[in-house]
Amino acid sequence: MTGSLVARLVLRRRSLASRFFPRREVSLPASERMKDAIAPPKELPAFDYSPLAYYGPDGDEILGKRREYLSPSILHSYKTPLNVVEGKRQYLFDDKGRRYVDAFGGIATVCCGHCHPDVVAAIVEQTKRLQHSTVLYLNHAIADFAQALASKLPGNLKVAFFTNSGTEANELAILMARLYTGSHDIISLRNSYHGNGGGTMGTTAQSIWKHNVGQSGVHHAVNPDPYRGLFGSDGEKYVRDVQEIINFGTSGNVAAFISEAIQGVGGIVELAPGYLPAAYDIVRQAGGICIADEVQCGVARTGSHFWGFEAHGVVPDIVTIAKSIGNGIPLGAVVTTPEIAKALTRRSYFNTFGGNPVCTAAGLAVLRVIEKEKLQENAFVVGSYLKERLNTLKDKYELIGDVRGQGMLLGVELVTDRQLKTPAPNETLHVMDQMKELGVLIGKGGYYGNVFRITPPLCFTKEDADFLVDAMDYTFSRM
Repeated sequence: MTGSLVARLVLRRRSLASRFFPRREVSLPASERMKDAIAPPKELPAFDYSPLAYYGPDGDEILGKRREYLSPSILHSYKTPLNVVEGKRQYLFDDKGRRYVDAFGGIATVCCGHCHPDVVAAIVEQTKRLQHSTVLYLNHAIADFAQALASKLPGNLKVAFFTNSGTEANELAILMARLYTGSHDIISLRNSYHGNGGGTMGTTAQSIWKHNVGQSGVHHAVNPDPYRGLFGSDGEKYVRDVQEIINFGTSGNVAAFISEAIQGVGGIVELAPGYLPAAYDIVRQAGGICIADEVQCGVARTGSHFWGFEAHGVVPDIVTIAKSIGNGIPLGAVVTTPEIAKALTRRSYFNTFGGNPVCTAAGLAVLRVIEKEKLQENAFVVGSYLKERLNTLKDKYELIGDVRGQGMLLGVELVTDRQLKTPAPNETLHVMDQMKELGVLIGKGGYYGNVFRITPPLCFTKEDADFLVDAMDYTFSRM
């Protein structure tokens, strides 16, 4: 059972960004350019490891193959794409052997660190013994992992169904909610992202992630965004929209309410205080159940709690999990109560690779490493330190409109006008490129593509945090 600690990309299409914001030269006000010159960051933090020699193709050759043989929908970061060939703990290495501080963690996915020896050992050992069979046969790996995962969740959340990704997990959760309640309508939040499948695309509420296909039965409530929202941090005012959706957009009964505790793809947006408990109460009064999407904010990433929803004092009816739980292995999970889980037995439901022994062995190893190395505590301590340092940059540079998030799930929003909160997507891309040249990798998100997403492995150190902030400071000072 978890609780509070004591003391306590995602890339958008460039074409879309340029469509809304014409490209221009990036510059800061003269008063800021005249500030004392900032020295470039020192060498990366010491790390006793030398990457293996690389003899594979260079970046240009790989990019050529991608363009010819991979879908054009697959994008890449940076003006000059990074050719990553090796990873170790919180660092990545390119084809030239150069080391980078990885502050993106494979989009909030690398939890224990790249190629953690305990996780690798669990994968290799299980692969040597049995790579795959079927859940129709018995195997201890899936049962052991399910038991360990249940021990981390509150209440009666103890029945798991395993998937391969967060999208699959959310698709299944929505299906289960509709089957269990007998209702069809789902409520999600504007600015949310829950996946790109047939059902999850409907719950996702950003046009840049939605294709023009049928997405019925979903209603998007006003987002309780403390920075850009109409009511600031007043959660009670935002939640009225949930009741109005039920009153005027449904039969009066709904299947579910789905929400992240901190919106990841949406730009690391924390929900206004008091919102989630009130929303849960309203939805349950309408016969619905509550789904916590913990794909990005779960598995100790926020530091203060193991699950993001715990910080809001709520207990959901279904929890969806992916990303960090596998440390890079394709692994997702839906955990719910025994009663709700029975709804799926009315017909056959099967997932060939869900619960694969290699993946579940990896998941169990991840949980053990988090506990053994006290990674939740590290996420809280180092994440708080990093956020504090980022706030010092906010005080220094007008371009930074907001710093937010918890633990190792942090966001920095760039704006060209603090009063109008005018998004600064071009400046965001520029800073990302310059920081890569200095040896720091960060992501971006938010509808306007103007929010840095800082989601490093949970083994990130204060020295890494200092290097990141120093690189960002130096980059801002030269704009």
